[in-house]
Amino acid sequence: MGIFPMAEHRDDPEIFWVDPRMRGVFPLDGFHISRSLARAMRKTAFTISINTAFDDVVAGCADREDTWINAEIFALYQALHASGAAHSIEVWDGADLVGGVYGVTLGGAFFGESMFSRRDNASKIALACLVDRLGHGGFSLFDTQFLTPHLASLGATEITRATYHMHLKAAQIQTADFTRPALASPQDVVQRMTQIS
Repeated sequence: MGIFPMAEHRDDPEIFWVDPRMRGVFPLDGFHISRSLARAMRKTAFTISINTAFDDVVAGCADREDTWINAEIFALYQALHASGAAHSIEVWDGADLVGGVYGVTLGGAFFGESMFSRRDNASKIALACLVDRLGHGGFSLFDTQFLTPHLASLGATEITRATYHMHLKAAQIQTADFTRPALASPQDVVQRMTQIS
């Protein structure tokens, strides 16, 4: 339906639904890799995994002073993950989880929920790997909910609610698979993306 849940803060038991007038989206062929990010991805020792630490990624996203992820939202996303509808990308520095992103899939749509970073560039690398995975997995819509300056600097844009619902309707009837593409390293991802751009 194109709406998403939020809480006012982590200790608020109430959940409210959001349907923004303007929606943030990531064109899957429009991720912007700056020279500095490309250099960091080529040189990084970070490794990437998918769906191996979903709860830890959500906890990482909620580990900030001001968060919309309360206990009920956390539990609901755990249930979605257990059913195969919610996924995470994890960024590791050795055995340490240093970044990640998670979201929900429905047909060819991916609804990005939140991301976090504990090292320089970790969330950007997670996002680049996510965009690459969605493109290779048959997705057509990457919903970022809101457009932030950070996301805009990486290529995200804003569309109207009506345009968003048109894209969502088309994406829902598509077949896509988050887990199908082979796991790609940051080096593989930056090579593919810089060849395209």
